[in-house]
Amino acid sequence: MSTANPQRGYLLGIVAYVIWGLFPLYFKAIAAVPAVEIIVHRVLWSALFGALLLMLWKHPGWWRELRSNPRRLAVLTGSGLLIAANWLVYVWAVNNGRMLEASLGYYINPLINVLLGMLLLGERLRRLQWVAVGLAVIGVLQQVWQVGSLPWVSLVLALTFGFYGLIRKQAPVAALPGLVVETWLLLPVALAWLLLHPAAVSSQASFWSEPQAFWLIAAGPVTLIPLLCFNAAARHLPYTTLGFLQYIAPTLVMLLAVLVYGETLAANKLLAFLFIWAGLVVYSVDIWLGARRRGQVVSPPPEQ
Repeated sequence: MSTANPQRGYLLGIVAYVIWGLFPLYFKAIAAVPAVEIIVHRVLWSALFGALLLMLWKHPGWWRELRSNPRRLAVLTGSGLLIAANWLVYVWAVNNGRMLEASLGYYINPLINVLLGMLLLGERLRRLQWVAVGLAVIGVLQQVWQVGSLPWVSLVLALTFGFYGLIRKQAPVAALPGLVVETWLLLPVALAWLLLHPAAVSSQASFWSEPQAFWLIAAGPVTLIPLLCFNAAARHLPYTTLGFLQYIAPTLVMLLAVLVYGETLAANKLLAFLFIWAGLVVYSVDIWLGARRRGQVVSPPPEQ
């Protein structure tokens, strides 16, 4: 058991969430490649680089444990499909001028997690959690009223990621082996897609002499690096603290959408954000008060 290093934990956690927040820059660099094809390559290269990383960064006993619990493989298949759907909608949103909706989805996600815990795990919500969820619901309903349709990008991203986390709880596998298994289980689907689409952009020999080929290959490291940083940060910080850092990513996505890519934060959309932000403030206060009562915020646990 190693001694916790909060400074290192904060640095690694911030690096992880900043990389996730800057993902749109990466996906914009390969915008000429269709979203489905990007996800196919994200699966391929994440599977390859993840397997290589597992050979270097040992996780003793993870494969033996999976073999002795075949149900976990079924669970990881389901979680892999959910995270692939989440990736697909996110990439599509970034490359189709819907980054603000994507940002809103990841702001909603913590509140969706609370709601799923109540509905599916029988958890009881505290008073402030009810207020937080209520504010988020008002924000979504306000969008329905003003725009006339559900903010489906936001809801799909929040729900797929929320259910992904819920399912992964049913298969307690470390983050890196879990992601590698998920991507390897999706590998046959990715390879079949490439075989069935000979006209795909990346199926053309000329594509691999262009700079975008490098960006597609980089999908593996780009996926794995922030995950590893997050994993390491979790060993040095209480999970409560990481929960506060998670707002860095959607904030960066929102800033990129407005300041770099010219998306308009119209008044009706801003009102939805304000309700969601208010819900997150209430939710964060509830987490902070609960953690303070347990002594988690003042002093991180000495050993992880």
